[in-house]
Amino acid sequence: MEQATPQKRQAALSFIFITLLIDVIGLAIIIPVFPNLIEKLIHGNLSEASKYSGLLLVAYSVMQFLFSPLIGNLSDKYGRRPVLLLSLLGFGVDYLFLAFAPTIGWLFVGRIIAGITGASFTTASAYIADVSTPEKRAQNFGMIGVAFGLGFIIGPVIGGILGKMDTHYPFYAAAALALLNAAYGYFILPESLDKEHRRESDIKRANPLGSLL
Repeated sequence: MEQATPQKRQAALSFIFITLLIDVIGLAIIIPVFPNLIEKLIHGNLSEASKYSGLLLVAYSVMQFLFSPLIGNLSDKYGRRPVLLLSLLGFGVDYLFLAFAPTIGWLFVGRIIAGITGASFTTASAYIADVSTPEKRAQNFGMIGVAFGLGFIIGPVIGGILGKMDTHYPFYAAAALALLNAAYGYFILPESLDKEHRRESDIKRANPLGSLL
């Protein structure tokens, strides 16, 4: 971040913390109602829903594994800001797919989209490294753990309350959080990686197995 003042650094870090917190809340807010939604879509019981829930988690995790290095590579080339905003949009689209899904297939599409774009934690970590002074780096990275902790406390509580009203409400709330944060970031979030510090794409770094080769 060019000639960043302490105030600008703090504002950027505050946004990153809020972004991480909202992402985790969005993930956790659907936990109480996700099995019920799957049951309705497959017209089955809780045991069958658990199997599909596991498959959806696998689909998300595989996409994360395959695409996180690529997304990280893109953030090195084009900057952190566009990648973070893309990730937030991806989460928002995912939650909308989950909210309006008429069939179980839509859930898989949504989870795949979220897995592909959901590299916000990796990119957020890179952003924190970009804007942190050496003496503050460890403290600033601690925000990630705080965001995870708070998110997984707040998210299920909100999801449980909204889920009692309607199964779909937690998904609407998660989508709204992600999309509002993306809109906020579009106007507020500065780029942290100066053009002179960016690097060209590297196939090995974009390869999920690159570090093992």
